[in-house]
Amino acid sequence: MTHYFDNAATTRPLKEALDAYEEVCLSHFGNPSSRHKTGFDASDILEESRRAILASLGVSKTHDLVFLSGATEANNLALKGAAFCYQNRGKKILYSPIEHPSVLAPIAQLSERFGFEAIPLKVDEKGLVSLEDLEAKMDKDVILVSVMGVNNETGTIEPISRIARIVHRFPKAFFHSDLTQAIGKVPMPFQDIDLFSFSAHKFGGMKGNGALLYKKTMRFLPLLSGGEQEKGLRAGTVDVAGAKAMAVALAEVEKSKASNLERMKILRESFVKKLLAIDEIVLNSPDESSPYVIDFSLSSHKASVVVEALSSRGYDVSSVSACSSKGEPSSYVLLAMGKDPRLAANPIRVSFLPSTKEEELDGFIDALKHILQEVRPL
Repeated sequence: MTHYFDNAATTRPLKEALDAYEEVCLSHFGNPSSRHKTGFDASDILEESRRAILASLGVSKTHDLVFLSGATEANNLALKGAAFCYQNRGKKILYSPIEHPSVLAPIAQLSERFGFEAIPLKVDEKGLVSLEDLEAKMDKDVILVSVMGVNNETGTIEPISRIARIVHRFPKAFFHSDLTQAIGKVPMPFQDIDLFSFSAHKFGGMKGNGALLYKKTMRFLPLLSGGEQEKGLRAGTVDVAGAKAMAVALAEVEKSKASNLERMKILRESFVKKLLAIDEIVLNSPDESSPYVIDFSLSSHKASVVVEALSSRGYDVSSVSACSSKGEPSSYVLLAMGKDPRLAANPIRVSFLPSTKEEELDGFIDALKHILQEVRPL
């Protein structure tokens, strides 16, 4: 039996989402842009899903959304689409250096190819963005600030409301946040954020589906041209079934978010206590982080070897982010937090669901102890 503890990478689809997906695929399969009854039915489901997502997040009056293939496309549209559209206001972009690669890469491209000035913000040993540094670097030429809600490696929860207040002192600047690891898990001040992105498969929806939510007053230069779908922001036939499944999954996780969070805090506290009883474990996740993500480093063993050994014993975890693991010798997130390079080269991330049981985690601790005794240290 495999115990899956890599839910920050992807989750199992919820049954309710799968049922909704199948129903739309089989009974409402029309192209929502087609001008006939089957197309109109599909379009109705698409717009119903859009309204449901906005309502689930409490932003129906202030925000709109565009359906996309996931957070990677959403982050690209948010950053490049807004930057190109508003570059007459200024060409400075501020960002935290511990963002997901789907944020860092578009910002690097804007800087290297299109003349934008990309300025990293300082983060402390917990991974928290320095508000003082943000205040010092904000000026009239800044058009975008991007700081994620919950870090995908450490679970660090950023002070989003305080960041938004600083950014919004400058009327030409927009605040973007990648909320992929926050949606359905920890509270976020959605109303304070100008544009935010997420992927459905992180909370029980289907892979290949995501969304960018944005203030209704915002405009973007579309990255994909070829049709007027999604109000001209994203050409191509929309995955209606995936949108419906995402709306259903989001409603499910949002309604139980508060109770799940309290349970997960208790589970995390117990797990971390047992984890730190192992001599060579160094915890990377701060105390007030998301209880769904726990990151620790090994001081005397190679993490990749231990991760492989854990998988052979039925415990699936990850060493670094699934989006940056190939050819990545160290965690750039941990290095930016000032961690020792040796520890940054040997992290293990364990990420949970509300259904995770304490006895499963006890089994993980036992397996980890045995592996550390059996595997040759560095």
